[in-house]
Amino acid sequence: QVQLVEAGGGLVQPGGSLRVSCEASGSIFIVYGMGWYRQAPGKQRELVAAIAAADSPNYADSVKGRFAISRKNAKDTVNLQMNSLKPEDTAVYYCKAQIQTTTGRHLEVWGQGTLVTVSS
Repeated sequence: QVQLVEAGGGLVQPGGSLRVSCEASGSIFIVYGMGWYRQAPGKQRELVAAIAAADSPNYADSVKGRFAISRKNAKDTVNLQMNSLKPEDTAVYYCKAQIQTTTGRHLEVWGQGTLVTVSS
């Protein structure tokens, strides 16, 4: 059993900052890639930022220069620091990870989502 537990999120004013974090736990052999996606009301889920174990991170154009993703491999965690937030960043943010379990299974696992609301 593998799960992703997210923390952070909440209400912030435009221009403010917020950080969300995600930790993978369970029968994990290795976590290949981790990332953050978001889904706003009435819209499709989209990639926000992702990072593999040894690669440079990649970002959606809409968040470049404002968001920063980082990983702590030893703890299988990924953080997303969000700065200069805009109302259009309002969405449910989901963590995703590509994982190989201790039994050799390759899984794509999603977190439960955390709501970020940017509003005055």
